[in-house]
Amino acid sequence: MKNRGKELRIAGLLIGLSIIYFIIAMMLAEALYPGYSISNNYISDLGVGPSALLFNASIIFLGVLLLIGAYFYERGSKQKVFSTLLAIAAVAAICVGVFNENFGAIHEIVSAIVFISGGVAALYFAVREKSVIRYPSLVLGLTGLSATVLSEASVYLGIGPGGMERMIVYPILLWGVLFAGRLLAM
Repeated sequence: MKNRGKELRIAGLLIGLSIIYFIIAMMLAEALYPGYSISNNYISDLGVGPSALLFNASIIFLGVLLLIGAYFYERGSKQKVFSTLLAIAAVAAICVGVFNENFGAIHEIVSAIVFISGGVAALYFAVREKSVIRYPSLVLGLTGLSATVLSEASVYLGIGPGGMERMIVYPILLWGVLFAGRLLAM
């Protein structure tokens, strides 16, 4: 039982650190990209512009730490389905950094995998979790998945394609920090 808690805390630390690092790196990449618009530019534009090295390295780092975190989560929880969702999101995130938007359809597919697996992981967690954080997990998962559907339909609700993409990504990242905090508290 003691090792279970330790492995879950390691998972929480890795997942939390990876997301926090990625958020900071993404903001820096946006600031370093002349004329970048969070409303009109996709997040992935950062992977081919002047801040490409920073952005691509940060999303690969996110994926690697998330993958290791998924491994420790599975060891501590024995929840294979949820661990698999985390691992899928992690591998897809690595692929987003390796196959930037210059790779066309490959990039679109791996980005969609990150968006969908992240949103589904939040919903899966919300359904299985007994504590009060199930409610924000549900809201964040539904928000990210709903925004994915709207974005795919080119419905941007006045916030532009970049703004809508952030309505996909930010809820998933926020849920990841919430989830990591839950693990660290175990």
